[in-house]
Amino acid sequence: MLECKNLTKIYKNKKAVDNLSFSLNQGEVFALLGSNGAGKTTTIKIILGLIKANSGKVHIRDGIRIGYSPDTPYFPPFLTGYETMEYYSAIGKIPKDKRKKEIQSLLELVGLSNDRVKVNNYSKGMLQRLAFAQALSGDPELLILDEPTAGLDALGRIEIIRLIGELKKSGKTVILNSHILGDIENVCDRGIIMDKGRQLGVWEKDTDNKGKSLQEIFVDLIGGAAE
Repeated sequence: MLECKNLTKIYKNKKAVDNLSFSLNQGEVFALLGSNGAGKTTTIKIILGLIKANSGKVHIRDGIRIGYSPDTPYFPPFLTGYETMEYYSAIGKIPKDKRKKEIQSLLELVGLSNDRVKVNNYSKGMLQRLAFAQALSGDPELLILDEPTAGLDALGRIEIIRLIGELKKSGKTVILNSHILGDIENVCDRGIIMDKGRQLGVWEKDTDNKGKSLQEIFVDLIGGAAE
């Protein structure tokens, strides 16, 4: 469904992404793992075409609809959640006769069915929930979720991870960036571990992994890279 080949992005002589290659299969949840500054969000922005790589290529299957939830979502503060969804539905050219039903369904799905609250009164967690709903607008085949549980309380985080699992069961393909390794182990099929823009290793669920948990693999790789 998606292939990144030899991606490199340089900012002021510093490589934010360094010759990175990976591919994504249809129907899987794929993790981008790494410490802050590892290049995960930069990689996502290259995939989305928000920034250009200095070298390398991204190939996405023709006709694929993509939904995106950014790490720091921002929405017009004077709109309610429903009005925000209407705005993005119009941008996405979703037929008018389908908008109301879809918007109500998505807001209920993420726990934001109260339409009287304006976005400028939203908490960080509520903004993340709205970003998740917006990413699902238009029924995309590929979802790119950058820290979708940041700012959520424990119950909210569990619910979002459960929703990602349900999306996987329905055939959606997901790229997930998260620092919470337990969530990655719970919902992801595989992923890459990054440091300073480079791929240090690969993690796959339901394989031996030399008897190590994801946390142990992560610490070994990131710790070794820092030495």
